[in-house]
Amino acid sequence: MRRLSASLATLLVLLAAACSKGAGDTTEEALKIGLIVSLTGNYAPLGSEDKKSVELAAQQLNDAGGLLGRKVELNVRDDKSQPEQSVLAFNELKSSGVVAVIGSPFSNSALATIPQVDRAKIPYVSLTPADEQINPIHPYVFVVPATSATYADRILQFYQSQKITKVAVAHDSRSSYANAGAKGMQAEAGRYGITLVADEQFQTSTTEFSAVLNNLKAAGAQAITVWATGAPAVAFVKQYATSGVRLPLMFTGAQASTLWLKPAGAAAEGVHVASSIAVVGDALPAGPQKTAIDEMAKPFTTQHGYPPPQFAADGYTGFKLLAEAVKKAGGTDPGKIQAAFEGLSLTTPNGTYHYTATDHAGLTADYISINVVQGGAFRATDWAKEKLAAVAGR
Repeated sequence: MRRLSASLATLLVLLAAACSKGAGDTTEEALKIGLIVSLTGNYAPLGSEDKKSVELAAQQLNDAGGLLGRKVELNVRDDKSQPEQSVLAFNELKSSGVVAVIGSPFSNSALATIPQVDRAKIPYVSLTPADEQINPIHPYVFVVPATSATYADRILQFYQSQKITKVAVAHDSRSSYANAGAKGMQAEAGRYGITLVADEQFQTSTTEFSAVLNNLKAAGAQAITVWATGAPAVAFVKQYATSGVRLPLMFTGAQASTLWLKPAGAAAEGVHVASSIAVVGDALPAGPQKTAIDEMAKPFTTQHGYPPPQFAADGYTGFKLLAEAVKKAGGTDPGKIQAAFEGLSLTTPNGTYHYTATDHAGLTADYISINVVQGGAFRATDWAKEKLAAVAGR
């Protein structure tokens, strides 16, 4: 009798526990995806936009029935804009049983984390464009933004079309992204009949650019390209506007955001900014590319009151690519997801990706727009409209 009573008591406890979960509780069955973003520190403006768009993409997927019949659960970690914190975050996520990790927008954080990815063999979808992530290939690392070298190539194409043959560069020597961009321009300039007449270096903490601007002006350049992330780009454009330097000025995808545009204010008017095709979706003809952008841009704008910046497009695209790879793999085995990535083709807000075993960037310069700031907004140049129209229907 005592044994029967004990068994009944155990059964009642189990039933109570089951009831307490609720019929709709699928936490234990959720497909876990890790997300490392900079939510504090210098790169918080980038990471916060990534987080918003990844959450949007995950919500859309869950509303449509989930992935492989399971709800997706995001496990978010803040790298605090510090590479060592990204490494710690990755190790925490690895231990928590995530299927894959969407990585930091901060280049130095991603590069510090990749050795851990190589050892763990967990798919890592990077939100930073540093070329070192994919040259040489790291089997489980796949990059979302167009790489620095790809941006450099597109900018040089534009300069050639404008008959600009002498270009000066300024870049943040503490940023892997900026270093790679400057090197990319140096390596490819000759192919477009362009000479780099100066390369002025500064640091992420630099706030005074008068000497840099004077040196660039004296170099005999016809245009200036700046490779920077975060606060220095705002300080640079404001000081450029009052410096008397009248050379055409070009920034890169790191400035394709209201996070740069708003604080830059009137100083940004007339300045060129390279960006993902997603930033200028309104300039595209109807077709698959515009549809992919609208699926992100319309709900994002409704939720947050402003159009998605470059970083949001990267986060949303990264999640879509990962979800498609998992779907193609038919399960959560890391090796199968990795193999699925290497044969993946998908149209996203950032463009159409074609990953292969020898190309873990997957995106060509065809999907980069060259814009000009007009009326406080990014407007695709006529040159960009013509080029983008050729790929918008693919």
